Amino acid sequence: MTPEQAYRKAYNLGKRIPKLEPIIIKDVYYSYYYAKDVIKGKWELGEPTISKDAESSYLYALDVIKGRWELAEAIISKNVYYSYLYAKNVIKGRWELAKPTISQNAEYSFYYARDVIKGRWELAEPTISKDDYYSYCYALNVIEGRFILGEPVISKNAFFSCLYAKNVIKGKLPDFMHNALLLSNNEYTKQYIEYIK
Repeated sequence: MTPEQAYRKAYNLGKRIPKLEPIIIKDVYYSYYYAKDVIKGKWELGEPTISKDAESSYLYALDVIKGRWELAEAIISKNVYYSYLYAKNVIKGRWELAKPTISQNAEYSFYYARDVIKGRWELAEPTISKDDYYSYCYALNVIEGRFILGEPVISKNAFFSCLYAKNVIKGKLPDFMHNALLLSNNEYTKQYIEYIK
């Protein structure tokens, strides 16, 4: 019998089947689902298995423990996506252990700053500044003003330069960005020129 078959048998009966637990415990995901759907609470026997995987650990903390799960935090903190979700939805605040992981990813640095810190996150700004889209989003939604460190990368994208002028600066771009947008000579250049007239 596979862990999936053992889990499904217990799930369909709607109760624990202790003799099947040694089979279920061999699989990270079915151990989590067994705790959540069958036991409907903590399953200490399955925790060492569940804690080996960032996704299952995050879901176990969120859905079963309904709070922090320190046993699995080292594993979760190595995965940028689940680190962000764990900080946002479980800790509901800053999470020091995950800062090194999250701060190396522009997308999740932006989300962490916007949704968890709810403000600037200077540690991650060098990473964010390498991505045109997230530099623009960070300026618009987090700083709510110019993101000078991100302007060089934004200036390489006419679309985001145009949006940056309209939604962040609300006027003429700094000279180096203005000149780069004029040189790109495309539909966004025309929109920008119309906007700043």
